[in-house]
Amino acid sequence: VQLQASGGGLVQPGGSLRLSCVASGGTFSSYHAGWFRQAPGKEREIVAVSSGRGGSTYSKDSVKGRFTISRDNAKNTVYLQMTSLEPEDTAVYYCAAAPRRHIWSQVTTSSAPYDYWGHGTLVTVSS
Repeated sequence: VQLQASGGGLVQPGGSLRLSCVASGGTFSSYHAGWFRQAPGKEREIVAVSSGRGGSTYSKDSVKGRFTISRDNAKNTVYLQMTSLEPEDTAVYYCAAAPRRHIWSQVTTSSAPYDYWGHGTLVTVSS
């Protein structure tokens, strides 16, 4: 599976962005899809996860109510809608896919189940 993320950019605090990640080379619904981010000098962290068919989602506490993950399996695409952006959201954002055989508690707490990664897209929140 190949993943291609896009949609990053420079946005002012309080602004919005929508990231997209298009998958190719596999049956997208067979994979949990996650968004991760890595800020300068910090470890990569899970931001949000969508189950294979989109029935379950997870978001880290600091983005709940601001970020929404969704997916359109017909378009092989997972989205991250980000609103009320804060400077602390500045990071390189990555999408990743984990085979659906991995249980939910694994894919929402670790990057280890994720076999496939896209190139990152930079989000900068600054005035």
